[in-house]
Amino acid sequence: MIRIQNVNVSFDDTTPLNVLVEKRMELPPHSVSEVVIVRKAIDARRYKGAGIKFVYILDVAIDGNEKKILNRFKKNKNIDWAPKKEMPRKYPSPVADDQPPVIVGFGPAGMFAALTLARAGYKPIVLERGRDVDSRHADIQKFWAGGALSPQSNVQFGEGGAGTFSDGKLTTRVNDPLISSVLDDFVKAGAPEDIKYLHKPHIGTDMLRTVVKNIRLEIIRLGGQVRFESQVTGIEKNSDGSIKAVIINDSERMNVSAAFFGIGHSARDTYKMLYDFGLSMEAKPFAVGVRIEHPQEMIDRNQYGDDTGHELLPVADYAVTYNDKEKGRGAYSFCMCPGGQVVAATSELEGVVTNGMSDYRRDSGVANSALLVTVNTKDFADHVLGGIEFQRKWERAAFKAGGGDYYAPVQTVGDFLSGKFGSTDFLTKPSYQPGVRAVDLHQCLPDFVSGMLTDALPYFGRRIAGFDNVGAVMTGIESRSSAPCRIIRDKGTFESESLSGFYPIGEGAGYAGGIMSAALDGMNAALAFLDKKAHTKGM
Repeated sequence: MIRIQNVNVSFDDTTPLNVLVEKRMELPPHSVSEVVIVRKAIDARRYKGAGIKFVYILDVAIDGNEKKILNRFKKNKNIDWAPKKEMPRKYPSPVADDQPPVIVGFGPAGMFAALTLARAGYKPIVLERGRDVDSRHADIQKFWAGGALSPQSNVQFGEGGAGTFSDGKLTTRVNDPLISSVLDDFVKAGAPEDIKYLHKPHIGTDMLRTVVKNIRLEIIRLGGQVRFESQVTGIEKNSDGSIKAVIINDSERMNVSAAFFGIGHSARDTYKMLYDFGLSMEAKPFAVGVRIEHPQEMIDRNQYGDDTGHELLPVADYAVTYNDKEKGRGAYSFCMCPGGQVVAATSELEGVVTNGMSDYRRDSGVANSALLVTVNTKDFADHVLGGIEFQRKWERAAFKAGGGDYYAPVQTVGDFLSGKFGSTDFLTKPSYQPGVRAVDLHQCLPDFVSGMLTDALPYFGRRIAGFDNVGAVMTGIESRSSAPCRIIRDKGTFESESLSGFYPIGEGAGYAGGIMSAALDGMNAALAFLDKKAHTKGM
């Protein structure tokens, strides 16, 4: 097949792609027998009178002598042979006395580690502290409706991990050849086909619930086990410094020779257990801030102008950043959710934590994003777990400011910038459930965070008209965007540098930041394990 890059097409041009390719390459009609979309992005820059365009990368099959046709375009850097797909590696099958590898946590990292090992015949045992996704969804809905919080079944813990109740973004800055494999598995499990080529793919929380369930069923079909409400509360090691066993729910002991810990960034009790055990860990920077909401139409109009609302255009997103070199900090948008809602995401009693979530259709009419400020390790106590206590302090302050009943503290941008509070003249109705109270957000944010947001909001308003509208509502606080510590591992083997057979993976290990990067991390760790097996068996 031939790959064609930078195929620019007006967004409202409905001409079939094979016809467009035939015209571009000056080929006879019906000579393009197949078109595969490799990438589809949107270019909304309106300069020199140009309209909004879709930009494609296409792989095409052409009837006739493709080599001869390609020679006509040898000076065109956008036309060349399509890369050939690599054949999957073969790995040794487990022998009878091999202990099944254990996967701790069933978020994206644990899920794809388990799936990779199951396909290689290793029958992994998954231990997930939370509940299955259907039970978890019911628990979350009860909490959002004003019921009790379940510390083991919430937005952070349970089947699918924290990403299951988010926007379901599949973007990543990681450049990994396994990306297409992960996307293929999502599609096989029920995700829409277009995630394989969209520049900014997403699944949405409604579809993700089905996808993660189907991946679990595939792992089981391949011989694996998935156990819910099974929290690992301890580990043991052999005299040679390798992992020996895990303790489940403080009572059950399971011998292991390899354990993949994909615990997520909110497993604070597990972090403490591993630290007390003596595992090599280090503190790392993270971020704290708020969620901000605007009418989705306002964001669309900034992006699309007069074409706002066209059925062929997706709802728009945005990304904004602000840096203060003197202060040595930045403020930035994070996890922007078009057409979504702000959700209650705490996993601990007497704390308020926010996150953003969207369904696949992104049709709530409200855009929300985190506005975060970097927190450096020097901002909290000189301790590996100091970041956790820093997060907890401000989450409890937000709980208190909101009234002590899991209502979230909110404040309009106008009040926040002018030093007032109490206004309820909101640009959009706050979407956080179970409810909100208008208070002074400064009382539940560190001074340096409040100061940076005060500087950044007008700056963002100059880049997106209306962003700093006085009625735009901010909801506090967002504190779980990334892990506050890192479990140190060997770069090549993925194993802990202080415990052989222990594989820290995903966001909770401090090596990923989102669904895709976590899934890739889990998959690569599983492949490193299989490489080790192959080396041991002389393959």
